[in-house]
Amino acid sequence: MRIGILKETAAKERRVAIVPDTVPLLTKLKLEVLVQAGAGNEALFADSNYEKAGARVVPEAAALARDAEILVKVQKPTPEEIGLMREGTVVIGFLQPSTSADLVKHLNERKITAFAMELIPRISRAQSMDALSSQANVAGYKAVLIAAVALGKYLPMMTTAAGTIRPAKVLVLGAGVAGLQAIATARRLGAVVWGYDVRPVVKEQVESLGAKFLEFDLGIKDAQDKGGYAKELSEEAKRKQQQMLADKTKEFDVVITTALIPGKPAPRLITRETVAAMKPGSVIVDLAAEAGGNCELTEADREVVKHGVTIIGPTNLPSTLPVHASQMYSKNVVELLKLIVKDGKLNLDFNDEIIKGACLAHNDCKPG
Repeated sequence: MRIGILKETAAKERRVAIVPDTVPLLTKLKLEVLVQAGAGNEALFADSNYEKAGARVVPEAAALARDAEILVKVQKPTPEEIGLMREGTVVIGFLQPSTSADLVKHLNERKITAFAMELIPRISRAQSMDALSSQANVAGYKAVLIAAVALGKYLPMMTTAAGTIRPAKVLVLGAGVAGLQAIATARRLGAVVWGYDVRPVVKEQVESLGAKFLEFDLGIKDAQDKGGYAKELSEEAKRKQQQMLADKTKEFDVVITTALIPGKPAPRLITRETVAAMKPGSVIVDLAAEAGGNCELTEADREVVKHGVTIIGPTNLPSTLPVHASQMYSKNVVELLKLIVKDGKLNLDFNDEIIKGACLAHNDCKPG
């Protein structure tokens, strides 16, 4: 059975789905590994690295799609790529299920089986396949570096001949994987850090990283769903949260927002009035920009200055660190492949909650 690694075609996407180091793990599964020429170039993995690892380089996507029974990607396949796939092909990648109704229809029409990495269930057995977490880790780290560059101050305390410089104060909103990594990174760089999340259960994690936990009484009892994600708040709780955050954010030099609710627009945490009350020179890095933003004034993939506050709305930050982001994503994909391939053959057991949960298309199946 052959597995193909397609070159990414999405704008600004520099990652690759499988890196050379994991090719031997695929050959152990009795898979023949094909890679499209140049697929790893943007992540600094040359074709020669793949060949040394045991893969065969294929010049074009069309030939790869024709020869491979499994195709792996980072971003969802384009209609053109789907058109190249033969009936019965398995495709794996970030397929953006909440906004991809047309994609699912197209895949089912072509009788292609698709597994969405973002649908991997959040259970202990699937932790090694959790690509959302591995890539969020990268985003949280990079967000702090972006903020440090944009801020016109040091992050750490400095003792100099000209006197002592106080450390910057950083607030991280959302204590999921990205938020916790942002907290850890800001602490490593010497900032005084606070974390906030509607889920009180994460307080211990925030404090274990050396940060302080911002606590508000929003009058809610259960803020976390079965998957561990924050639940959407009631309108009254949202208003309380915005007001309480407005009172606090003006104290900080940097605010990094990471709050997301799967399949829904990002919760609005910072209003334009809150931005207007912040100190001139403050920086907001909004990691929820692609889902509409946690800040009302965020513009996706743009840096804007409003009321003297720099607001940055980056999307796809993992692609800006393509080497390690690709390495982690590759390991996630390989772990999924270990589950669905046995002795070089496809083995899809839809009684398995991981396989069932990650399936986006298969003989007209429903997602999950």
